Amino acid sequence: MTHDAIIIGGGPGGASTAIGLARAGRRVALIERAAFPRRKVCGEFISSASRPVLDALGVGEDWDAAAGPEIRRLALFMGARVVTAPMPASGGAGRGLGRDVLDGLLLDQARHCGVEVLQPCRATGFERHAAGHEVTIETTQGSTTLAAPILVAAHGSWDRGPLPTQAPKSHAPRDLLGFKAHFLESGLDPELMPLLSFPGGYGGMVRVDGGRVSISCCIRRDVLKGLRQRGETAGDALEAHLARSCRGVREALDGARREGPWLAAGPIRPALRPCYADGVFRVGNLAGEAHPVIAEGISMAIQSGWLLSRALDGCDPSMAEARDRAGARYQAAWRRQFSTRIRAANAFAHLAMRPARFAGLGGLIAAMPGTLTLGARLSGKVKPVC
Repeated sequence: MTHDAIIIGGGPGGASTAIGLARAGRRVALIERAAFPRRKVCGEFISSASRPVLDALGVGEDWDAAAGPEIRRLALFMGARVVTAPMPASGGAGRGLGRDVLDGLLLDQARHCGVEVLQPCRATGFERHAAGHEVTIETTQGSTTLAAPILVAAHGSWDRGPLPTQAPKSHAPRDLLGFKAHFLESGLDPELMPLLSFPGGYGGMVRVDGGRVSISCCIRRDVLKGLRQRGETAGDALEAHLARSCRGVREALDGARREGPWLAAGPIRPALRPCYADGVFRVGNLAGEAHPVIAEGISMAIQSGWLLSRALDGCDPSMAEARDRAGARYQAAWRRQFSTRIRAANAFAHLAMRPARFAGLGGLIAAMPGTLTLGARLSGKVKPVC
């Protein structure tokens, strides 16, 4: 065996797993195909519940120095309606940080902890054996093979490719597609994180680092197709749709300028998935994915990586039975931590994409803004990590 653990994917889930395992004395290789810094479709918000995990990973102070302002209030932007409410009470406040900054911060910490980071490098296949897995990788120097008893898939559920853990390509009219863009000189209140409800989709806004405002959205493929005019990009069509549909977005972007083009990804397929199957551990949204409407994607990725590293603590990875027991512990902890928010996110998303049906609830939220606070609590914003 060349390592104790091989991790495919260097985003927040993979890097957090790598740091946790390396700090426990494991020999870890992390494979990341992209060069950093990189932009990613992502809500870019990390809730206060993740702060103890960031401290345990050794990056809490770096995150404090880099992240945007503390988010103290929530909002609903739907049509002409703008409703605000306090964030659920906790020992701290969540903040936003661009993925082009966060991913590098976590990967640098992984290197500091002794992780062998192979980047840019692509995993092209793996085979299971009694002792673990052999992983074939392609680097700028050619092809080689790594071997380890522990294999972690952290490449994300949207990734397409030759690996057994990657989903096949698919295309359906009702697919949800994800978009993200940064804006400068926005008038958005620094302490506010709005939920955007518009026909065919939903989204969110948050201030991140460097004075940037991050807007991330999901929209149905068939709705977006109907919005686009000849020669218009998908991102421009979405941005115009947001401005028409949400007064709060129009006001926040009045006088703002977009930093670069809109990014797109997907389709997004929220679901509970196996956290451990065929001898492979899964973290991040590959283990389970909530609708991004609750803005918990990064927090779930970081927390799942930490839960996996704890489940493997003390495990003899050379024994298949020990790996299986660790997999069962990890899945049980994962479900306790995240299953409720995935189900809540499903309900929130289907309402938010249908403002006409959401109108009654929108009126209730306007009359009782604390409903937004309750929704944030159900989404796991202040749930401590097991």
